[in-house]
Amino acid sequence: MPHISVTAEQTPLKPAVIMASSGEITTYQEFDQHSNQVAQLFRTLGVHAGDHVALMMENNAHFLEICWGAYRSGVIFTPISTHLKAEEIAYILENCEAKVFVISHRLRDQAADLLQVASGIEHRYMFGGIAKGYESWDEVLDQMPREPIDDQSKGTAMLYSSGTTGKPKGVLPVTPDAAYDSPHPLGASLGVFFGFSDETTYLSPAPLYHAAPLHYSMMTQDMGGTVVVMEKFDAEAALAAIERYEVTHSQWVPIMFVRLLKLPAETRAKYDLSTHRFAIHAAAPCPVEIKQQMIDWWGPIINEYYAASESIGATLITSPEWLEHKGSVGRVTAGKLHILDDDGNELPVGEVGTVYFEAAATLGARFEYYKEPEKTAEAYLNDALATTGDVGYVDEEGYLYLTDRKHFTIISGGVNIYPQEIENTLINHDLVADVAVFGVPDEEFGERVHAVVEPENWVDATDEVAIELVEWLKERLSSIKVPKAIDFMEKLPRMDNGKLYKRHLVDAYKAAARADDTKAQ
Repeated sequence: MPHISVTAEQTPLKPAVIMASSGEITTYQEFDQHSNQVAQLFRTLGVHAGDHVALMMENNAHFLEICWGAYRSGVIFTPISTHLKAEEIAYILENCEAKVFVISHRLRDQAADLLQVASGIEHRYMFGGIAKGYESWDEVLDQMPREPIDDQSKGTAMLYSSGTTGKPKGVLPVTPDAAYDSPHPLGASLGVFFGFSDETTYLSPAPLYHAAPLHYSMMTQDMGGTVVVMEKFDAEAALAAIERYEVTHSQWVPIMFVRLLKLPAETRAKYDLSTHRFAIHAAAPCPVEIKQQMIDWWGPIINEYYAASESIGATLITSPEWLEHKGSVGRVTAGKLHILDDDGNELPVGEVGTVYFEAAATLGARFEYYKEPEKTAEAYLNDALATTGDVGYVDEEGYLYLTDRKHFTIISGGVNIYPQEIENTLINHDLVADVAVFGVPDEEFGERVHAVVEPENWVDATDEVAIELVEWLKERLSSIKVPKAIDFMEKLPRMDNGKLYKRHLVDAYKAAARADDTKAQ
């Protein structure tokens, strides 16, 4: 497996990165040189192997160069979501002990806010422009040598959980000492399974600060392939990029499939997708009807995996397997799977419980949430068994089915109700663009099912449509699962990795319920 420096030497003009919308190309020669300059700058600033840096920017041609500069200099790097508030960003910067922080000029308003709440950063830089309190990243980088540093070593990414159920947690991977040019950790596993090689053209339609887009992009480049980066996801533009750049591999989340399927039939049919051989999806469970429609359209090229940044275990499933086990996320490929009840007892086939992986014993590594020993302890049942809080069951052939996050399970009248099933049903209605289902307080039953819908067209946000949706659900779900009420929201707080900030909705509705109770007293 080649390293980017080898590819740069052997095929210097081959594209390492192509920006999908603009067509801007960074060759491997340029990419190698620029990442060397990043590594040189880190050493100049006193950032050495094992130190931490952070970056926050939209998808652009230089994002991956910064990551590779850290990766080849032994530095731990943390990409940060552009959707976070200043206090959340400040928490991450403080928690990860970043010595260097690079932010985009497009995010200058957030950069200004950070000056008030994050004061401990030694070196602050702004990419693509300049603002008060920040040095110019472009200017200082241009002064650096383009040759490799003398002490190259293997770095790693430390990503933070999305914070959908609480404060973001940094996942510090356990990485053995390795040469700077040793293969990417995913290369020998998922890379082989999904057929990545130096002939791969990989489309990344999601932000690079998320785990899958980042790791798959860097793996592609480690193998000498080409990464096509969408500046921002747009359903038709994604199809156009597959045709224009002859994409072979791609990475998606289910909400993107929903957007693609809601394109007019004539739009979907006009693009040539014949080069497309592997469409990979993860991050959130995919509604059965949505995935069936995608396989009907794209053919059996859709592959799904279930994993987490904690790297405690993984499952995989191909299209042919899924058609025999609809709704499954696959069988185990790493770790040993256990479904346990609340007392830690193993549950039989078909019974729903918390998903645990026997991580330490099989993978030889115990992850930790950075500087969060209590949260780390909560994730482990014992020295071997760990969970990220998902709930599900297995069938007789060992295929895993996810029902929801444990945190969002609704308990109504003593019965467990899983919002994901309701969401997966409602998203298939023609008038629904997105949906969130959760529990709200109920005096009689403890909790009742509530739904918030983002309509395809805001004119449909009416009481009549709410009633129509409820009646539609009654034909498809048992009565206990049907929401007692449906509200509308112009835009649900969904992150671009496909996950809902459902916690914000739940907190708001619970606060409103408490306020109503106070008024009633």
